[in-house]
Amino acid sequence: MGTPEAAVPTLRRCLEDGHEVVSVWTQPDRPAGRGNRLAQSPVKEFALSSGLKVHQPAKIRNEEALNLFASDDADVAVVVAYGRILPAAFLSAPRRGCINVHFSLLPLYRGAAPVNWAIVRGEDETGVTTMRMNEGLDTGAILQQRATKIGVEETATELMSRLAADGAELLSETLARLDEIEELEQSEEKATFAPMLRREDGLIEWALDAFQIERRVRGFQPWPNAFTKHRESRLVVWRARAEKVLERAGKEGEVVSANGDELIVACGDLTALRLLEVQPEGKRRMSVRDYLNGTRLSAGERFG
Repeated sequence: MGTPEAAVPTLRRCLEDGHEVVSVWTQPDRPAGRGNRLAQSPVKEFALSSGLKVHQPAKIRNEEALNLFASDDADVAVVVAYGRILPAAFLSAPRRGCINVHFSLLPLYRGAAPVNWAIVRGEDETGVTTMRMNEGLDTGAILQQRATKIGVEETATELMSRLAADGAELLSETLARLDEIEELEQSEEKATFAPMLRREDGLIEWALDAFQIERRVRGFQPWPNAFTKHRESRLVVWRARAEKVLERAGKEGEVVSANGDELIVACGDLTALRLLEVQPEGKRRMSVRDYLNGTRLSAGERFG
């Protein structure tokens, strides 16, 4: 049971390990792109290319969906970013229960966006957890965990790709050792949360220090992205570097320097953000030099 690209490596590994995948459950096709054409999830695309049976119920909290799920007669359900909270009847349907691959070191960062928030909140380390699912939100007993350092320039997209591979490996080990693993109950006192991202989360608050903003630039990829306003148009910041300044160089959000390859914006706490790669509204991603060549921007103007 999974939907995004991050769930594909685990499904692939289940097949490589010789497990019989009796069915694949994924979200219904959604409109996507400028033409709003229905698009299949990455998991569905891979499943169909592998000759697997696919189910895409619009709702799962009904008798029809439960009967369909139970009819698979599965030993275990493997859940990776499926996108729905499973009701109790689903959790008890497989003989060995439901095992989730979660992209954090639980009980840290329970919720929908653990990779993004781990970067935004400045964590040095994260990882993957295999967990026996219960009715709570990522509250089930821990089976196995694997930690990894977060790179100082790593984006959420890059980190997610690494964790997806680690998660597939860990799930493989978990299934192989399922009879001997000692389950560990999570500590509620140590729990933290990673709520679903909203578009407004990406709006840059220039009063924050530049190091916090730089983490948002990396952490809010590929959506909602870190963005600001310039002359009423949206400007996405794809790459940036935080810098300390010795004295106040300008008001928060004020352009301190705009010349050649250099676009520096004043931030809170006597810091500045050096923009490296941006995307003006309706245009492609580009270097700051290309952006400045096409935009009349001078020191003293303000973003936001």
